Order: sequence, then structure tokens, then C-alpha cells
Amino acid sequence: NGNAGFQQVLERLESDPVCQRLSLKSFLILPFQRITRLKLLLQNILKRTRPGSEEEVQATQAYDALEKLIKDCNENVQRMKSTEELIYLSQKIEFECKIFPLISQSRRLVKCGELTALDFNPASSRWKVTTRPIYLHLFNDCLLLSRPKE
Repeated sequence: NGNAGFQQVLERLESDPVCQRLSLKSFLILPFQRITRLKLLLQNILKRTRPGSEEEVQATQAYDALEKLIKDCNENVQRMKSTEELIYLSQKIEFECKIFPLISQSRRLVKCGELTALDFNPASSRWKVTTRPIYLHLFNDCLLLSRPKE
């Protein structure tokens, strides 16, 4: 989005009749769709092969290899999504000191959301709901609480 030249070239390519007006995302997703179709095809082949035959053994091996490939693809997609979330968060969050590196190869965002803080006033023995939101970011290795900048 930040590179105007790239955006112009991308728009020109996507509007080209050769691309059938498909977006770049559709071309990036297409290989994953084909892999899942291959899995369905192999399932049907396995249903129609004779049990114990050489064809069944080969189809089973192909199916197992394809299952592993799909699992690896899904894990890599999840890893990339997690990295993108960390990059997005690191751009939004400003630390007073740069001791804590938010982006890490092993760090994953598990859950995040807005919380409502309750402050206890010992003088009146009452709880008070604060109006300023607090955000919780739970990672696999730490917990980060943040507030919007005033």
C-alpha cells in the first residue's frame, strides 16, 4: 500500500484480460486450493481401488504425503499470520524504553482484547470502573498490558 509504483503496476496487471480480472490474492491462494482438490481426488481414488492392491498402497502413500504437505502449508500460513500480527502490533505500540523486542521468531500472539479496569477505593470501600480502556496482549511467552496514548 505504501509503494505507489507497485500499486499502479498491480492495478494494470489485474485489469489485463490475461489475468481474467483476478486479483493478486486469488493467484496466491490458487495453489492451496489445488492441493485441497488433490486431496479430495486421492480420497475418491482410494475408495475405488481394490483393498490390498499395489494401486491402493501407492494411492495411500500419495495421500499421506499430500496430508503432510497440507499440514506444513497450514503451519506456515499460521506462522506468517502470527508474524504479521506482531509487526502490526509493534507499529502501534510505543514502549518508553526499547528493552523489550516485540517481534521474535518464537513469539506468538495467543489472545488480545480490551479490558475494563476496576479501581478499589479503600476510603469508601467501593469499586470504580475506569473509563480509559486497557488492552491485554497474551503471547505464548509473556503478557503485555497497554493503554492508548493520551
